[in-house]
Amino acid sequence: MTRASNTWGGSVTLSKEGLPGWLDPVVRAVETVEPLQLSRFLPPADGAGRQSAVLILFGEGERGPELLLMERASSLRSHAGQPAFPGGALDPEDGDPAAEGPLRCALRESEEETGLDPAGVQLFGMLPKLYIPVSGFVVAPVLGWWREPSPVGVVDPNETARVFTVPVADLTDPANRAMAIHPLGHKGPAFLVESALVWGFTAGLIDRLLHHAGWARPWDQDRLVPLDLRS
Repeated sequence: MTRASNTWGGSVTLSKEGLPGWLDPVVRAVETVEPLQLSRFLPPADGAGRQSAVLILFGEGERGPELLLMERASSLRSHAGQPAFPGGALDPEDGDPAAEGPLRCALRESEEETGLDPAGVQLFGMLPKLYIPVSGFVVAPVLGWWREPSPVGVVDPNETARVFTVPVADLTDPANRAMAIHPLGHKGPAFLVESALVWGFTAGLIDRLLHHAGWARPWDQDRLVPLDLRS
């Protein structure tokens, strides 16, 4: 079990030991999924892009499995106001981007943004790194099991507007699914959950995870939700 709170220089490991059975499809997906099965935007071959990581944290709430999300502050320069997984750019103290760096970054950023206690998180996998062209981030999606839940909430209002959990049952409900349409013509999966519209990179990653874990249900992809030009 990973115990790395306030000890970012120590070892951070991945472990599948003792995970709940309902996470088995996710574990299998992590082990077998190919990068292009997640996104057509992959890290530049020349190594360009800012290394970063996000934490895809599965917990168990009153309505079963759930994911931890946050809403970014509207004043931020990148992805302002968007619901997202906790995460951010690697710092030098996180270590090697090709080794433990993304794991340590995902835990550190989650603690800084949501108050999450990393000591209660068991990291069990990492998906292939993806790329966000609009911001130039190379993102390592790190997956964790919230073995020992801790209180979470807004730590810095300048960074985070809201912290919330979403039941997986709501994410798979066809009534909560749509395609988000950007004024520039881009479109992608979206989720209307917890009074939020989850779209962009985060929604695309959730969509692919649900699909490859075998949890997705048929939904109306002709249902469109327009985005603001500032999105």
